[in-house]
This record gives sequence, structure tokens and C-alpha cells, in this order.
Amino acid sequence: MSSDRVTVVGAVILEGGRVLAARRVRPADLAGFWEFPGGKVEAGEEPQVALVREILEELDVDIAVGDEILGENGPWPISEKYGLRLFRTIVAGGVPKPVSDHDELRWLDPSELDVVDWLPSDRAALDAVRRAVQDT
Repeated sequence: MSSDRVTVVGAVILEGGRVLAARRVRPADLAGFWEFPGGKVEAGEEPQVALVREILEELDVDIAVGDEILGENGPWPISEKYGLRLFRTIVAGGVPKPVSDHDELRWLDPSELDVVDWLPSDRAALDAVRRAVQDT
């Protein structure tokens, strides 16, 4: 990813062969879309550290971060300014619950990933996510 692009990290939270999806409530242009929860990496912050911080803020759980789920060309583009990096994760403490950015969480089997209306960048990663779930 070019140095002028902002890195956004997302958690592919796995449990029992299922993936956690979160429905956004804000900002208004993203409300109602589903995503792999996460957020922006701050200057000088490692992506995995940012992901742990973001998931604690958004879902009130601790996670263990595993391997990155890679696309064919690296991070998935969100826009000219942002790129998405996804990591396989598991809950290490607590029970996920929506705190402020989301209003609903759903555990989805790999065969159900297409039933929710994903953000475009997250939708682009679904095949890679399915493969990651199968590899667990």
C-alpha cells in the first residue's frame, strides 16, 4: 500500500466455523451496511495493535490476532485514500456486543456470507474470507 494511503484494519472474527459480521449505524452514508469490524491505523501504530484497540472500542472484547487474509493485489481498496487489511482473529475475552458504531452483530456460516449487504470493500474480500474459514 502506498505511504499516502490510510490503512484500515478489519477483524475476521472466527468462532465454530462462523464469521462475525457487524451492521454499521454511522456515518450516515455507511449506515445499514455490514462489515468486518475494525478501523483506522493511527500514525506509528502497528496494524495488529490498531485492530485490538478498535475491536475493544467497537465490540468490548479482547481478540487474538492471527494471519493476515491477503488479496491478490494486497489490501482491498476502499477508495483512493483508504485501503483495507483483514486479519483472522478469535475472541480472547468477553462476548462481542455492539457499542456505538454498530446496531447488530450476526455470526454467519461461510455459505451465508452473501445474505447481508456488505460494504463494497468487505464484499470484495468474501472469497478470501471463505478460504480463511475453511483453513481453520
